[in-house]
Amino acid sequence: MRFSIIVPIYNRPDEAHELLESLAAQTCNDFELVLVEDGSTRPCDKEVEMFKDKMDINYIAKENSGRSDSRNVGMKNARGDYFVFFDSDCIIPPDYFSTVISCLTDDYADCYGGPDREHSSFTTMQKAVNYAMTSFLTTGGIRGGKINMEKFKPRTFNMGFSRKVYEAVGGFKDMYGEDIDLSIRISRAGFVTKLYREAYVYHKRRVNLKRFYKQVNIFGKARINLYKLYPDSLKLVHTLPALFVIGAVAILVAAIFINKYLLILPAAYLSLIFIDACVGTRSPKIALLAIVTSLIQIFGYGLGFLESFINKIIFRKSLENIETIKKVYK
Repeated sequence: MRFSIIVPIYNRPDEAHELLESLAAQTCNDFELVLVEDGSTRPCDKEVEMFKDKMDINYIAKENSGRSDSRNVGMKNARGDYFVFFDSDCIIPPDYFSTVISCLTDDYADCYGGPDREHSSFTTMQKAVNYAMTSFLTTGGIRGGKINMEKFKPRTFNMGFSRKVYEAVGGFKDMYGEDIDLSIRISRAGFVTKLYREAYVYHKRRVNLKRFYKQVNIFGKARINLYKLYPDSLKLVHTLPALFVIGAVAILVAAIFINKYLLILPAAYLSLIFIDACVGTRSPKIALLAIVTSLIQIFGYGLGFLESFINKIIFRKSLENIETIKKVYK
């Protein structure tokens, strides 16, 4: 089986270098890399030149059209039997493809996804963000954790599917939540989707707190888009951040006007996050910052969900247009 790795990239030559370096170190190198430069003003052509003798690279530079279209362009130019997707800010463990081959051999899936982990080189901020994105206490484990409140759906930071799937289902849509949308279409077409826990990547998520809030806010809005397309896709776990926001406001108001001891409830939850993060990261410093990133994760997602629910469900506004998607991607 030959893999085609498809990665869209926009103005991130430093990330391209780290990604290429990790791919060049793979113990199994039966793959091509289709790197799609999405109209960058800071292209990664120099980085590609550095690694072109170490792997098969198909470098495609095009006008800016967004990550979904870039991945679709990558698939159209791919030659492999199985397509694998990473984000440009991922570092791939050296045995990743050996692991995937073993998983596909022992327990084949037409489509698979894997989780993400923190790397030793991550900054304190990156580790705190990683906790907020992957902890059961913040996201319900829906990104491939060991404990999961929802059936796993692959996401494009670590996802693969066969050419047969692509030919049957097609590519990504220009919308929020495009990878979950594709995962749903793959399942509805009758293909088998599985989680390969051993096939993890290191997802750096190079964001500050402001950008992190914007990112998770978009995730919250995306869930309503998906609900409008697939009403049965909305689960309890997706509504929890919004319910948390409503509950937090209610508790704060009640604490001010009724009983201040009600603040014990959110204090207990934040203490639980601190203890869990401290055990997982072995760093009180990261655990303290994880409280902040966890609150941003929950409130950012919850407020995005509520905003989109009011606009799309109550006032029945349409889905975001393509120009909005492009603006967010930039």
